Amino acid sequence: MKNKYEALLVLNTKGNEDGASKIIERIEVEFKKEGADVEQVQRLDRKHFSYAAGPLDSGYFVNFLFAAEPRLIDKIKTKFKLDADIYRAHYQRIPLRRRGAEKAAAKVAAKAAKAATKAAAKPA
Repeated sequence: MKNKYEALLVLNTKGNEDGASKIIERIEVEFKKEGADVEQVQRLDRKHFSYAAGPLDSGYFVNFLFAAEPRLIDKIKTKFKLDADIYRAHYQRIPLRRRGAEKAAAKVAAKAAKAATKAAAKPA
């Protein structure tokens, strides 16, 4: 059974001619190669760190939402730990109750859209 996960990655784009978009595309392909289903990629832009805990003072933040088998997470973590373009990474499993809230919000939005189309279709 696949669980849903969230991976917040801080990319090191300093001195990289490719830029963040090419790195993000490459990382997305790596997720898919390992067997994860990437559902959403949120590009959070470059941000300065409040304090420098290493050689960088800023990084490009990207949030990946994906579904994967539990055994793949350690493999993905190990692979990305060796990647020079990924400065920091944090992985978190999305709890079932949060997934239920997302589904409920989607249902409410669908009902609202359906009601709006009905209202627009009614003759005045």
